[in-house]
Amino acid sequence: MASATRAAVKDSVFVWEGKDKTGKIVRGELRAGGEALVRATLRRQGVLVTKVKKRSFARTGRVTEKDVTLFSRQLATMMKAGVPLLQAFDIVGKGAANPAVGRLLMDVRNEVETGSSLNQAFRKYPQHFDALFCNLVAAGEQAGILDSLLDRLATYKEKILAVKGKIKSAMFYPIAVIVVAFIITAVIMIFVIPEFKKVFASFGAELPAPTLFVIALSDAFVANSPLIFGGIIAAIVGFIYALKRSEKLQIAVDRLMLKLPVFGDIVRKATIARWARTLSTMFAAGVPLVEALDSVGGAAGNYVYKSATQRIQTEVSTGTNLTLAMQNTDVFPNMVVQMTAIGEESGQLDSMLSKVADFFEQEVDDAVGALSSLLEPIIMVFLGVVIGGLVVAMYLPIFKIAQAV
Repeated sequence: MASATRAAVKDSVFVWEGKDKTGKIVRGELRAGGEALVRATLRRQGVLVTKVKKRSFARTGRVTEKDVTLFSRQLATMMKAGVPLLQAFDIVGKGAANPAVGRLLMDVRNEVETGSSLNQAFRKYPQHFDALFCNLVAAGEQAGILDSLLDRLATYKEKILAVKGKIKSAMFYPIAVIVVAFIITAVIMIFVIPEFKKVFASFGAELPAPTLFVIALSDAFVANSPLIFGGIIAAIVGFIYALKRSEKLQIAVDRLMLKLPVFGDIVRKATIARWARTLSTMFAAGVPLVEALDSVGGAAGNYVYKSATQRIQTEVSTGTNLTLAMQNTDVFPNMVVQMTAIGEESGQLDSMLSKVADFFEQEVDDAVGALSSLLEPIIMVFLGVVIGGLVVAMYLPIFKIAQAV
């Protein structure tokens, strides 16, 4: 088994050209352990090989989650229309705007063409296709309803991506304004106020307290600007680096996000929406509940709910019903627990969880809209106080001179 795994890891993709039995020139790609295996495989298929070259894997661009979501929808649409799987990969791969996506899909296509099942082909690229994606595809292949499962998977990914987009938009606006306000303030402190200071030096009169305070602040900013900018950049880079590598920090950030005023409520609703949507999709695909909960925790995107899902999985595996297990974690609102109970009693758990996800996705949408409306006047006031305060402080001496004249 170990040797087989090592061999699979060493496989490369080869570009080949040759002639078929009718003398027609044919071309293609094939994943194999070496050039000799490529020639042998093609020879068995009746192809007279004239050229074989190992393909370079230098990639321009990267495959994003949005790319995978779009591919899922395109593949689902083609499968439902009756297009054969390999042909569907050809169409989607060659039509991809991102070259990296096209190469990825051609790699998956070659895996399928050489005998792998679709879910096995996807599992060889875990950085793009997670366990949930592969498990749903596997369930579709086993049940003979791959087109339906791909359609459900595409819908799931579109809704999850939409929720993530709303969260990002809610966070981006205030952060962008704060960054712009800091840059404007820094420009005023470093370039504008020192010029005013030179002018005031020729007045020979005592300056107002606000003006003296702003000048002192400017002097300190100018003297320490390399340290300030360097410290901010180092802190941001260091935090991102530590967040990627420290599980304890990730856990602390996830907990903090849920406790933030206003934003915490949006994050919680989005997390519950993803949790319910994932479990609904897995359960509707026929994946057993205990097995489905494996994927649900990670898909929630928050440690608090991942940990709660692990506890739920443990209790459900020992005979506890899902509703009671969810209630014991104390992280789900009463409405979610009650809807789950109704779904279990009526045998429509997937439908009820889907309704829960729809409800919380709408809640996130409404909350983000309300937050944007609330933030706009607050940000205007903030900018007015900070920037306006600096300008007024610097013009106070001029106003006093004008009054004296």
